[in-house]
Amino acid sequence: MAAVPPPMPPSAPVPLPSSDASTMNSDEMLPMPSRNPIPLSASQEAQVRDIYYARVRRQCADEIKAFADCALGRTFSVPFACREPHRIMNSCMKSHATPSEYDAAREEWFAQRLQRQKEREKKARRKAEQEAFLREWWGLPEKDREVAQREMEKLKRGERIGGFPAANRPRIEEEASKR
Repeated sequence: MAAVPPPMPPSAPVPLPSSDASTMNSDEMLPMPSRNPIPLSASQEAQVRDIYYARVRRQCADEIKAFADCALGRTFSVPFACREPHRIMNSCMKSHATPSEYDAAREEWFAQRLQRQKEREKKARRKAEQEAFLREWWGLPEKDREVAQREMEKLKRGERIGGFPAANRPRIEEEASKR
């Protein structure tokens, strides 16, 4: 089982995986926005938690496998027959489920920003190609070029971190201009 590298220092850039997951390209680096907590949306926090749980499970894979092997083919007797493997598995997971591991998962999530953006762009291009094909196939009018261009520009914008501001909240610029 491979050891997980320790979290990087605050000023170090976070390496980003290239489009090929097996190789790392050192040219694609984004700095970690801040070591301070940046508010993420609920879905973004869920993605960070998924990475965190996967990292903890990866570190305790042997213990989890031992418990699963013990529990295989059992129903009511699992708590009694597999008490020791279960205790070992839980203690391993508790020892690795630390705030520093959560911070490392959060840094990994930030490191994957460019990869997620490329995947979104690829998916949107594919969708646009399919829509154009279907419009041609069924003889429907072409989509307005301005609308298509706005959609592509929207995709090129980076992932927003921290959610969206409230629509009815006064902006700082507006308050300054009123004075």
